[in-house]
Amino acid sequence: MELQINVIDAFTDETFKGNPAAVIITSDWLTTELMQSIAIENNLSETAFVKQINNQTYEIRWFSPITEIDFCGHATLAASFVIFAKDNTIKEINFFAKAVGDLSVTKTPDGLIQMCFPNKEPAVVNEIPEALLNGLSINPIDVLLNDQAYFVIYKNESDVLAVIANSDELKQLAPYDVVVTSTSTSTEFDFVSRYFWPANGGDEDPVTGSIHTGLMPYWSKKLNKTDLIAYQASKRGGKLMCRIEGDKVYISGKAVQYLTGTVTV
Repeated sequence: MELQINVIDAFTDETFKGNPAAVIITSDWLTTELMQSIAIENNLSETAFVKQINNQTYEIRWFSPITEIDFCGHATLAASFVIFAKDNTIKEINFFAKAVGDLSVTKTPDGLIQMCFPNKEPAVVNEIPEALLNGLSINPIDVLLNDQAYFVIYKNESDVLAVIANSDELKQLAPYDVVVTSTSTSTEFDFVSRYFWPANGGDEDPVTGSIHTGLMPYWSKKLNKTDLIAYQASKRGGKLMCRIEGDKVYISGKAVQYLTGTVTV
């Protein structure tokens, strides 16, 4: 069996930046075991498997090299980029994912891909886990939690950039990951973040679209703004345009093609 595979750099307009994701579109689901094996072989933070229902409706599943993931923003962006590239007349597509339901994606006139996600606002944690404190070299000023990750709030951007994560400690927080964040010192961005996920994917994820469904409602309230520009400060880096409207968070970004090939299994 041969499967077409695309590798897309998401949340960037420059190759080798942003977060790479593999995309495989099929008419029927592969077995879960085969999808996981392909994701392991790809060794990217995510491989998106997409089942086409019609030319505008798809089901989507996401796999890291470790496990199937409930929700992934950058691989959704990558999959949307591939679908839009195949048919320039399509301006909107709809995905369904078991854990998060329906996800709508539109291609904007200014060349961005805009994804509509559920609002995943985190809540303050009263007791901070010891593994979280031991797993980060800088203590937080506040900690929150949603169904995806612990949100570690720092006083300034220099702490976000300097913090060192201990993956062995952070693994103990499974199934939760950890995002560290602060306001940005740059005039270009409103807030910055880094994302550590040793329990579910790897030590540090380059750009994480899904976590911004929690970051956006937090910083929107703190900064009293409904439109924010975010930067994920990994070695590759990525820019995300964010907007909040009630129970929806809109995350937009660009993407570039890196590879098109064939998987033989």
